Order: sequence, then structure tokens, then C-alpha cells
Amino acid sequence: ARDRETARRAWAVVAEMLGDPSLGLIVLDELTYALKNGWLDLPLVLADLAARPALQHVVITGRGAPDELCAAADTVSELRDVKHAFRAGVRAQKGVDL
Repeated sequence: ARDRETARRAWAVVAEMLGDPSLGLIVLDELTYALKNGWLDLPLVLADLAARPALQHVVITGRGAPDELCAAADTVSELRDVKHAFRAGVRAQKGVDL
């Protein structure tokens, strides 16, 4: 319930940003997890995205995006980890990995 409320409050901020035509790019990092876990209402998210200004770009990251979100997107990419420093013993670095 706490995660759902936190996601709801965060989406209220995002919805305001989506309504601001002065913002040309909005990055919603890891949004797909909030959708997959049911913390956000997918129809509301899709409606808010569809209502944004015409030239506003939105980048959404995260694995397992819902099919409806992919269908609404102009571009969908899937990234695959080929090599990662973590497997060589390099710990996560502030400003790079977190």
C-alpha cells in the first residue's frame, strides 16, 4: 500500500510535467516496474501520455513494459547486457550505477 501511494504521488508530479509544453524531454526511469507491480493505473498513465504536448518527448525505461505501453510508443528498444564491470569485481559507483 505504501509503494502504491508513493507511486500515485509521483505520478501526480509527472502528470503536471506532461502538461507543461516548456518541457521538451521527460525521462521516466524504471516506470515499467510501477506498472508491472500494479502501483500505477495503466489506463491513466496511457491517457496522460496521450494528452501531452505534441512535441514533448518521453523516454520510459525498465524491463517488461506492458503490451499496451509498447503499442502506444513511437519507438521501443530492448537492451541486452553483453558485458558488465560488476562481473569483473567492480562495485557499483555513485554517479555511474546509482
